[in-house]
Amino acid sequence: MSGTDHDAGLRLAEEEVVGLASDLIRIDTTNTGDPETLVGERAAAEFVAAKLSEVGYEVTYVESGDHPGRGNVIARLPGADSGRGGLLVHGHLDVVPADPAEWSVHPFSGAVQDGYVWGRGAVDMKDMVAMSLAIARRFKRDGIVPPRDIVFAFLADEEAGSFHGAQWLVDHRPELFEGCTEAISEVGGFSVTLKDGVRAYLVQSAEKGIRWLKLRVRARAGHGSMVHDDNAVTRLSEAVAKLGNHRFPLVLTDSVQEFLAGVTEITGWDFPDDDVEGAVAKLGNLSRMVGATLRDTANPTMLTAGYKHNVIPSVAEAAVDCRILPGREEAFERELAELLGPDVEREWVGLPPVEAKFEGRIVDAMSASLIAEDPGAKALPYMMSGGTDAKSFSRLGMSCYGFAPLKLPADLDFSSLFHGVDERVPVDALQFGVRVLDRFIRNS
Repeated sequence: MSGTDHDAGLRLAEEEVVGLASDLIRIDTTNTGDPETLVGERAAAEFVAAKLSEVGYEVTYVESGDHPGRGNVIARLPGADSGRGGLLVHGHLDVVPADPAEWSVHPFSGAVQDGYVWGRGAVDMKDMVAMSLAIARRFKRDGIVPPRDIVFAFLADEEAGSFHGAQWLVDHRPELFEGCTEAISEVGGFSVTLKDGVRAYLVQSAEKGIRWLKLRVRARAGHGSMVHDDNAVTRLSEAVAKLGNHRFPLVLTDSVQEFLAGVTEITGWDFPDDDVEGAVAKLGNLSRMVGATLRDTANPTMLTAGYKHNVIPSVAEAAVDCRILPGREEAFERELAELLGPDVEREWVGLPPVEAKFEGRIVDAMSASLIAEDPGAKALPYMMSGGTDAKSFSRLGMSCYGFAPLKLPADLDFSSLFHGVDERVPVDALQFGVRVLDRFIRNS
């Protein structure tokens, strides 16, 4: 392909990405976790499949077992060296709920105005889905052969645990990802403006583990008017208060230490061992995201007990959202047992922490592709306090990274837009991301 043709093909992908993001947002793919209220995943998957088929891909469309409508789409682009480990580029099609009454625009309008694409999923993560789709179409349309196999995957159910998306595919259709040794997806590659206007691009190289914990206390039922010294609600409340007020120890993982060292190099700010959390406050809007990766957390979120005002119930339950640092699983279990004691039942479902090395050819390619579009950019690793489909794909031995590149305005509180009101992504950031991903995939 000539340089002129290359430039024209890339410009078309830049133009296309905005419409793709808007179209995807207009497909309401709200995932409540309740099978009775699910909408839109199949429609979004069919939209993606059609866009890929249109330019010549052989597409695999998969629904998970006995759960119709949970659509997943996978397509492979063969590379020049299929013996090299392949790259998985994945994104999820579902979104969390949104209340239109709270928004400036309708959350499923996909409005393009004021330099932004607006709507639920604009940053989580139909922006990356649109960028990946635009790049997949551009490579196939223009006959570009990447250096290694690229597998594009567009998935269901990430927002409710990935049970009908990535987890199901890893368990039942791992051959679709055969040969993939590395993966990129959401919540990384976005810029933060630090001292003197220098932009750092945060590449997610680690995630805390997720544990959705249910606590249960059983005691004697009775009449609410009686003296009652064995009350399940009281005992559960005491346990929940103890857990909710507990501070787990501060632990600096490799990813967090590398991030803080990178910030120090750029800004000169110190993060002393005896006041790391105080120093992290200097990071402004980023401080809450980084602060959540310094220690384990266990936040009570729901309480359930009783059925009538004057009846003391025999069972009381609580839900707790636990997030655990890499390497801390066993220590977390011990600490939880000591806090709650033997009389509080515990049951949980969860996904493990993941952490990848921030080094090697793939990281060099990320950094180079960012610098080519934003001279002076600095790529830094960071840990995410939440979780993504990387937890599933890491079980296949892949090193997983968050790399959905976006060059953002310095004053945009980007982290607040995830699951937030008036979620939106800058148009020029989407186009920047297409250019970076194009260069990255061609050189990784």
